[in-house]
Amino acid sequence: MRGHGLLLANYVPGNSFIHRSPLAVKFLLVFASGLASFLIVDWRVSLTILAALCGLFLLTGAGPKRLGRAVRPLLPVLLVIGLFQWWQLGAPTAGRIVLNILVCVVAASLLTATTPVQRLLDGVVAAATPFQRFGADPERFALTIGVMLRSIPYIAGTFADVRNSARARGLERNPRALVLPVFITSVAYARQTGEALAARGLGDAEGPDVEA
Repeated sequence: MRGHGLLLANYVPGNSFIHRSPLAVKFLLVFASGLASFLIVDWRVSLTILAALCGLFLLTGAGPKRLGRAVRPLLPVLLVIGLFQWWQLGAPTAGRIVLNILVCVVAASLLTATTPVQRLLDGVVAAATPFQRFGADPERFALTIGVMLRSIPYIAGTFADVRNSARARGLERNPRALVLPVFITSVAYARQTGEALAARGLGDAEGPDVEA
């Protein structure tokens, strides 16, 4: 099964100032972008922020094609959202909502394109460590994110391969020909991942000791 990206850009080695920026700064950029999506009420402001983030992304050396591949899977959903909001609330509001979603996606792609996955997971562990007093397990939380980052592209690749296979057989409009193989492959992948984690003692939370 070939790899596929989905929504977020893969890491691109480089030495740009964004690559060298502290991970906390990049996390704050993503957080600020998400917060801004709730606060911005003018589509022109959203467009300005999106243009600035795209400019930063290009400065990393990742290139416009990589950014396009990160955003392209989202375009059909954005089209539906935009048309519905246009019908309900008008063009300016629809444009603002769509642009704000893109702001969040590009900001997150900027993080993933300039940060190796292991460093990103180490940052998640460090950020979650203060919550240990409330019973949180930072290592398990980071593991969950790592599995998610690996699983989403795999499932997206499965869907793309199944869709191409169905199209070659003239079954691209048959829901069963699309959904059933993806479902079976995804369940099999989930079981294999669970078995691999369990074999390493990571599959289940530790329970109380039981005396024989």
